[in-house]
Amino acid sequence: MRLHRLDITAFGPFGGAQSVDFDALSTAGLFLLHGPTGAGKTSVLDAVCYALYGSVPGARQGGQGTHLRSDHAEPGTRTEVRLELTVAGRRLEITRQPPWERPKKRGTGTTLDKAQTWLREYDAVHGTWKDLSRSHQEIGEEITQLLGMSREQFCQVVLLPQGDFARFLRADAEARGKLLGRLFDTQRFADVEKRLAERRRTTEARVREGDTALLADAHRMQQAAGDAMELPDLAPGDPGLAVAVLAAAAVARSTARERLTVAHCGLTAAESAHTRAQEELAEARELARLQARFTEAQDRAARLAERAGEYEETRARMERGRKAETVAPALELREDAENAHRRAALAEAHARRALPEDQADSGVPGLAAAARRAAEELGSLASARRAEHRLTELLTERAGLDREERADEDTAREADAWLDGWEPARAALQARIDAAQEAASRAESLAARRDPARRRLDAARRRDRLTSDVAAAERQALDSGQRAQNSRERWLDLKEQRLTGIAAELAAHLTDGAPCAVCGATEHPAPARKNAGHVDRDAEQQAFDEHQKAERKYEEHKQLKTELQADLKAVTAEVGGTPADRIAAEVTELEREFEQARREASALHAAHEELRRAEGEREQRLQARQQSAVRAAARLTRRDTLDREQGTLEAELTRARGTAESVAARAAQLERLAAVLTEAADAARTAEEAAVRLKDADARLADAAYRAGFDTPAAAAGALLDPATHRALQHRLDERQSEESAVRAVLAEPETVAASKRAPADLAAATERAADAERRLRKAASARDEAARRTTELDRLSARAEDGARRLAPLREEYDRVARLAALAAGTGADNERRMRLESYVLAARLEQVAAAATARLRLMSAGRYTLVHSDDRSGRGRSGLGLHVVDAWTGRERDTATLSGGETFFASLALALGLADVVTDEAGGVRLDTLFIDEGFGSLDDQTLDEVLDVLDSLRERDRSVGIVSHVGDLRRRIHAQLEVVKDRTGSSLRRRGV
Repeated sequence: MRLHRLDITAFGPFGGAQSVDFDALSTAGLFLLHGPTGAGKTSVLDAVCYALYGSVPGARQGGQGTHLRSDHAEPGTRTEVRLELTVAGRRLEITRQPPWERPKKRGTGTTLDKAQTWLREYDAVHGTWKDLSRSHQEIGEEITQLLGMSREQFCQVVLLPQGDFARFLRADAEARGKLLGRLFDTQRFADVEKRLAERRRTTEARVREGDTALLADAHRMQQAAGDAMELPDLAPGDPGLAVAVLAAAAVARSTARERLTVAHCGLTAAESAHTRAQEELAEARELARLQARFTEAQDRAARLAERAGEYEETRARMERGRKAETVAPALELREDAENAHRRAALAEAHARRALPEDQADSGVPGLAAAARRAAEELGSLASARRAEHRLTELLTERAGLDREERADEDTAREADAWLDGWEPARAALQARIDAAQEAASRAESLAARRDPARRRLDAARRRDRLTSDVAAAERQALDSGQRAQNSRERWLDLKEQRLTGIAAELAAHLTDGAPCAVCGATEHPAPARKNAGHVDRDAEQQAFDEHQKAERKYEEHKQLKTELQADLKAVTAEVGGTPADRIAAEVTELEREFEQARREASALHAAHEELRRAEGEREQRLQARQQSAVRAAARLTRRDTLDREQGTLEAELTRARGTAESVAARAAQLERLAAVLTEAADAARTAEEAAVRLKDADARLADAAYRAGFDTPAAAAGALLDPATHRALQHRLDERQSEESAVRAVLAEPETVAASKRAPADLAAATERAADAERRLRKAASARDEAARRTTELDRLSARAEDGARRLAPLREEYDRVARLAALAAGTGADNERRMRLESYVLAARLEQVAAAATARLRLMSAGRYTLVHSDDRSGRGRSGLGLHVVDAWTGRERDTATLSGGETFFASLALALGLADVVTDEAGGVRLDTLFIDEGFGSLDDQTLDEVLDVLDSLRERDRSVGIVSHVGDLRRRIHAQLEVVKDRTGSSLRRRGV
């Protein structure tokens, strides 16, 4: 990495724009960055770091970059850092602008602009810069990848802070570990330690969880086994727990199987006794059943003998009923004939009551002949019906013609009256249209004049307001300008007072043994003291803030005054000096005339529409009057035709209706007469036929009763049974026969007869013996089931415990392995003799490399006297690995680096810093570092040592490096010709190049 150019604007103490040409400074290989205390030497290095990483080292970073802005910068100047460098063979330009709280362009107050970043690359082929990115994240990742170092590593490797390495030499192992850990990024090894510890805790918890589950199964097995199992006195995680649990489970299973065998034998004996008792109970029950069956059969036979007479009577009644069933069809036929004859007689009597008196006693032939004559006369009235219907239509049409004639006459009279007033109405409407058109033209002319008049009125009013606003703004700007000048003078006075007493302010932070921030000395014999009127930084900052606030307020008031004056000039050019009141009166009169013309013009459309409707109505009335005249002529012709047809039809109808009021009435009379005669003839004929059928049915019934053995038909009807009675009697007979058969069968059974001859069965004693055998069997079965359940449960729990022990075995092996590795990495295991952690082991290797690289330069700086060596010895009860000793070739003894003097500590720390830079560079992938900076510490060296140190630094040019020394030691200005001087004054610091 080589730096070419740095441009800074409004950054740190630099109020304006400053540039650093590193190419010119690097030609000599070694250059000096010097200046008085507080001028801003370190700020140059901060700018380099900020350009690369977007932040500055250590405590100087704060406020998200807002504190980087120079207090000396003008309010309108934005802070910016631009760095041009070559890294990994690519020439890049990085520009960064931190957040900026700038004055608002309009109004008062400030607004915050976001941070900006640009990355460009130089295209050597075309000779132009090419934009790569504007993203903070992308640019940060790109620079970190190219450099191969984080910000912390860059600050330690490129910007070598000697104070940090002096403390590194005197620090203990823990402090060295923290610094080396940040530089070499050994967090991954610490993460390995944490990961191993976490895995150890995880596997230990899983092992304990498995042992807990195993002990839970053991407790369940103890409950299942009763007093046949004893649990081992071990806790979860103890070695041998699984073996002890499985052994106790095996003993419990063996005991349970022995008890199961004994229970099986007891159950077999109980089952045999129960079987014998059940057989004896079954024999007693069967004997009691047969004896009861025989007794019951004898009782049933006695009851049958008692009901023998009832049985014979029922059988005789059933026999008569079967004979009467042969007469039943004849009885039904005679009943049907009698019912039909009765209905026919009633119908005939009803029909004859409706006949005329001259036909009331007529027979069937006379009634039929009279019905035919009425039907013939009814047929002859069809033509008269049509004529009567046509006459009704004619009368209706004649009435319609009369109504039409009256309507036409009314229409003609109304049309004549309306048309008489047409001409005056048309003239009035046309006059309204002409007046509205004239008003519309006048309103259009007035509207064109109205808008310009309104604008002139608004401009005049705005002119008057701006005149007063400009006067107020001028007074306000004058006052704020005076206040800004007073606050600036007060701030500059306080700043000068503070710079005069700055030595006392720096001396307030000195402590014995700590190097001075100005000269680097550790002894402070006569520090400066604060006087009575000392001004501290807070007072100066408060005055500066008040000055900045007053300046911003003054700029805001000046800007407002300028804007108001420009607006007043523009408005005055537009409206002139005419008073606003006179323009307002003109606008009011113009508005009144426009509104009146607009109201008059709004009637134009309505007048046009009214004239159009009137003309349409005139055309309709003329057409209606003409059509009514045509219809009147047609009505005269039609009325004559209708009169002739009406006379003919009326003569025909007079002849046809006779004495009736109408032909329809005559036809209705004939229809009713024909229907009555026909109905009476049919009823008389039906009655005669029903009488014949009744006589025939009586003869057949008498013959059927005689053949069935009955004296009269009435006797046969009385013996006839209905279906329900027949089914009930038959059921009684069937039950009697079934009962007799069943009784005879029981009394004939050999086993039943034999049982009746034996002694009565003792069923109660047999039942008691069977119940006692049942209780003994249940008890034996319960004992066997309990033993079997216990054995099964023990087998199941033992199998689960064995399975859990098998699954737990690999986990326990893993836990033992992980626990050993975690203890080894953490430095707590017995195998780690030096109690060195894994991260410390890696850092020890890196420290050994750093010590070897630093020794090559330390020998040159110390004239071969000192050598840095790494030590991994333990310090007291602590851990080993990060010890650093110096070997003194003059005494041959090895001692701690804390025993070096101030000058020796400087060049030892410088050698250590250079060696660390080489090692970190190699660690970062071998990125070439062509530009280095060394910050302070040279004031503690004598002339000879200073020459040797400068020779070592000058030898760095052999690797084409340029080294910048940051110091205010005066002797270095004579020894190093290429210089970059930082000059400070009241308006901010500036940069000046010398010797190149």
